[in-house]
Amino acid sequence: MANPRRFRFAAQLSKSPDGTARSWAEQARRAEDLGFSTLLMPDHFGEQLAPVAAMMAAADATESLRVGALVFDNDYRHPLVLAKEAATVDLLSDGRLELSLGAGWMRDDYQQSGIPYDPPGVRVDRFAEGVTVIKGLLEADGPYSFSGTHYTISEHTPSPRPVQRPRPPLTIGGGGRRVLSIAAREAEIVSINVDLRAGTGGPETAPNASPESTRTKIGWVKEAAGDRFDEIELNTLIGFAMITDERDKILDAMAPHFGLEPADAAHVPVALIGTLEQMKEELLWRRAEYQISYFSVEADCWEELGPVVSALAGT
Repeated sequence: MANPRRFRFAAQLSKSPDGTARSWAEQARRAEDLGFSTLLMPDHFGEQLAPVAAMMAAADATESLRVGALVFDNDYRHPLVLAKEAATVDLLSDGRLELSLGAGWMRDDYQQSGIPYDPPGVRVDRFAEGVTVIKGLLEADGPYSFSGTHYTISEHTPSPRPVQRPRPPLTIGGGGRRVLSIAAREAEIVSINVDLRAGTGGPETAPNASPESTRTKIGWVKEAAGDRFDEIELNTLIGFAMITDERDKILDAMAPHFGLEPADAAHVPVALIGTLEQMKEELLWRRAEYQISYFSVEADCWEELGPVVSALAGT
């Protein structure tokens, strides 16, 4: 891109540091003070706060911090229910919602809840309908209807209406070609992930985070987006970060797990290794090479990367 997008950063948080409402609010304010534009939450059934209520609490504790979930699992909420929740959060936060949606992947969530863990193709079919329904309900100014294989909406007049119009920006995250192609056609923000179709998110996903895989996925997005590609903001999750003066040593140890040479391991999107200055240089490289400008930072390292966020956010 001739004019790269400005950097944005999200803190990916899920728990109150000491189990209180006060520390959750303080954490949100700390993220805002450090320059994070957004507080994002996972959407799982394990040891975390429920995202909708926690997002609203974070928005209420801050002035400009945007809130969202990376990403809401389409199978956990009927799309009419999620659309109503989304419009409500957007209204009560004065237009600070980023609505993110995915097809679902974590096998344990489905097994523990009894929600059917359908084959990937069925889940993606249902997700594609869910995207259509949610967008339709959030954009509608009158009765909305939809008839599909998985969902039927009959003359529903949505209420409340979101502050952001025609609706809050939509993020779609995925690591496979079909979901990323849907994202390219439907979303304002596309989150590039590893391929999670195995349902575990374990070490087997590491090779899928390589620079080559990342370029391939962005190529799928470009192909499906066509002329609208330059309107899309690309996002990815930094799951592991280490501030160190021994970057080369760490990369030497890390590279075999990704099936890469150390020089390529430095550019794996899910990891960020080095001094603070090296990290800034690497993120500039990733924006130029991958066109990714929006980085979500996992809970284990978000505060440590505060100086990098403060230096790059908005530039």
